[in-house]
Amino acid sequence: MRKSDLINNISDKTGIPKVDVLVTLETMFKEVKESLANGHNIYIRGFGSFITKKRAAKIGRNIKKNTAVEIPEHYTPAFKPAKEFVTDVKTKRRSE
Repeated sequence: MRKSDLINNISDKTGIPKVDVLVTLETMFKEVKESLANGHNIYIRGFGSFITKKRAAKIGRNIKKNTAVEIPEHYTPAFKPAKEFVTDVKTKRRSE
C-alpha cells in the first residue's frame, strides 16, 4: 500500500475530503520526524511507539579502499508495535 492508497481508503471510510486527509497525514509525519529529531519519543496506546535508538561508535570498513572508517555514535528512528497490534496482525494473517 502506498501513501495515495492510504489517503483514498481513509477518505472513503470517513467521508473526509482527500485533500484534508493528505494535509492531516503530512502534518502527522512532520510532527513524528520533528519529535524524534528533538529526542522525544511518541507513544500511541494500542498502536505502538516511535522511538530513537542509540547506536554506539564503531569501526567500519571502506571496501573499495580497504581502509578503516570510524563511524561515530548516532541515533536511528525505530517503531515498536504494541502487543495488541502484533496480536491483531498475527491472527488476521493466519485467517487468510
